[in-house]
Amino acid sequence: MSTDEEMVMLAAASFIFINEEEKKKEQKTKKSRRWWVTHIFKQRNRLGGTKLLRSMQLEEATGQFKNFVRMSAEDFELLLNEVGPIIAKQETKFRKSITPTERLALTLRFLATGDSYTSLQYLFKISKQAISCIIPEVCAALIEALKSYVQLPKTDNEWRRVSERFEKSWGFPNCLGSMDGKHIVLQSPINSGSDYFNYKSFFSIVLFALVDADYQFMFVDVGCQGRISDGGVFKHSKLHKLLHTNSSNFPEDKSLPGRDKLIPYVIVGDDAFPLTERIMKPFSGMYEKGSSERIFNYRLSRARRIVENVFGIQSAIFRVLRKPILLQPEKAELVVLTTVYLHNFLRKSASSRNIYTPPGTFDSEVEGKIIDGSWRKAHGDNASSLRPMRNVPRRPTLNASSIRIEFSEYFKSNGALPWQDEYA
Repeated sequence: MSTDEEMVMLAAASFIFINEEEKKKEQKTKKSRRWWVTHIFKQRNRLGGTKLLRSMQLEEATGQFKNFVRMSAEDFELLLNEVGPIIAKQETKFRKSITPTERLALTLRFLATGDSYTSLQYLFKISKQAISCIIPEVCAALIEALKSYVQLPKTDNEWRRVSERFEKSWGFPNCLGSMDGKHIVLQSPINSGSDYFNYKSFFSIVLFALVDADYQFMFVDVGCQGRISDGGVFKHSKLHKLLHTNSSNFPEDKSLPGRDKLIPYVIVGDDAFPLTERIMKPFSGMYEKGSSERIFNYRLSRARRIVENVFGIQSAIFRVLRKPILLQPEKAELVVLTTVYLHNFLRKSASSRNIYTPPGTFDSEVEGKIIDGSWRKAHGDNASSLRPMRNVPRRPTLNASSIRIEFSEYFKSNGALPWQDEYA
């Protein structure tokens, strides 16, 4: 065989060998995924916290990120810096390879959608056992990191600023907040008997809140067992003790504009609460159009809509509150508290405020005509597991009744609004 023939044979053999190697490589190449996976987490095993965050920031440019966790990438990074060192220490056999970024994203996604652990398992490629450990721990870390965002005013001047905002925005002077309570529906807790079984025949814990005129929580109390009467919920709260021990640093009594009688600063509520010197509630019964009682109820209703809107947007955005919470009461309490703290955090954020509550979210008013906020359309009928508390009749003291009458006379006379007779 000549040298030329040997070279040809060698070249052919080399070609065949290379061709076979290429075929083997093609066979080893992974098939494309059958199931759709969010781009953020498609390469989870190859992304650390920093790279994953950058991927999230890219998603923000397409508008997907804010829908995924209900906030901007900037605020996500801020939260990550606050809670990252805490949750990084929470290592168990389930989570050794799961970064703090992924744990925070997982928890925020759960709060935003209320998805089952099974759905989250497919999305994040994390076991349900690990998810059941991660979510409560990250919620506890968020509450600790954001605790300064929910606080009662501490000084006389701070309370006065709250009152001035209510008077300017809603025409209700001497008002220090709007309060309400909700039953939060749970699955039947293990070995709890009837402790959480309420008069409406479902299991629940109670969320009690006081909010300011800027739709932010000032005080929350969550976890009271559903079996306790609605009147008992308030009596067991910290706010009730503050009101009755005079340790809340409320401003001194002040007369209404243009009037002489000194009356205390008050909190507005509905019929679930008692009428006291510090709590104003509507007159019960039906009254003639234009009467002072009916006008008072209209004016109080305007101020009290604040807390209704806060609960509404909270459950519209954090959809874990739109269905029964399938957790034990202690973990459900952490979840609810986390949504409260995140609500205030996002309301105060420059980059996430319009993502969380864009213009038109809350109810508004044009010359007395109420325009429903967009959160009401998102809710639909019975689209929330936050259920109202029961109205409990109580006999008020004479002093409390006289304070309410003073408010009603003021609203009827020099404190009247031009349109109130038409809508009251």
